[in-house]
Amino acid sequence: MSVTGVAYTAAVVIGTLVGAIELASRYRDKPQALAGIAGAWAYVAVNAAAAGLALMVARIFGWTFGISGSSHKVVFVQVLICGFGAMAVFRSAFAQIKVGDRDTLIGPNAVLASLLAIIDREVDRKRGNSRSADASRIMSGISFEKARVALPAYCLALLQNLSAVEQKDLNTAIDSLAASPMTSTLKSLTLGLLLMNIVGPELLDSAVQALRQEIAAP
Repeated sequence: MSVTGVAYTAAVVIGTLVGAIELASRYRDKPQALAGIAGAWAYVAVNAAAAGLALMVARIFGWTFGISGSSHKVVFVQVLICGFGAMAVFRSAFAQIKVGDRDTLIGPNAVLASLLAIIDREVDRKRGNSRSADASRIMSGISFEKARVALPAYCLALLQNLSAVEQKDLNTAIDSLAASPMTSTLKSLTLGLLLMNIVGPELLDSAVQALRQEIAAP
């Protein structure tokens, strides 16, 4: 394969990985479920095409990004910048207008936002039934009052890379849940869903089993 072919292949692969990693970070409880979502494949394809298109433009106009030296070095830098930076351009907006009470962005970003919204809805529909079944099974017989502190603390202790912002958001959501007028059973199920968003069903199940004697409903 020629240097040009290798360059385009590398840029497309990088663009594909960027799109796939972004989607996986949005659906952390079970990212492998995205494999059955057509919209997810379309989003990854858009990322890959954007990287390849950006490299083509860079080579046509001779953009070296300030790099001098051998052609291989220039191509290497072009691949990296176009592979990782193409979607930054496609996430840009030309203008922002107010439609009703909402600010609407005009530009490529609007297309990507719409595509992500489609994926969100499709994932929610496909994952909703299994998430409900998992939460009902895992949290069966669990007291919310006993579990509201112990279970999240244990789950977070099992994780090593959860950010402080994510921990704060989780604690805020649990505090709001505790103050709601729902029954203890509904609160327990909702607590399971909140934790499942972060740790996934398998780790949540393991944590509940480890603490069941301490957090079981009387």
